Amino acid sequence: RYVAALEEWLIRALDSFNVRGERREDRVGVWVRRPEKAGSGEDKIAAIGIRLRKWVSFHGFALNVDPDLSHFSGIVPCGIQEHGVTSLVDLGVPATMDEADEALRRSFDRIFGAAVEASAPL
Repeated sequence: RYVAALEEWLIRALDSFNVRGERREDRVGVWVRRPEKAGSGEDKIAAIGIRLRKWVSFHGFALNVDPDLSHFSGIVPCGIQEHGVTSLVDLGVPATMDEADEALRRSFDRIFGAAVEASAPL
């Protein structure tokens, strides 16, 4: 449920940019459909990592805003070869990191029930 909640948080933040993120039962992260692309027709836009240690959870995520996507050609992102990687800018959304941070702040309390202060880093 925790991973699904993190995915939902990212999906709702993407909604702010009119990007439809989706969850997949068989893999972690947030995906967007890309019917115009050859292959699987979907790309990963956000990755999630979780670690549990001594009953404490640590999480991290990567929402691709405007990375150099060519850097992914030399690796197998998240161990998944059959799908690509995308970003907001690659999807035609000229978003900035500040705009992405604000979208994440706004969607956080709807998922986790607590507001994030505007000055708190995510």
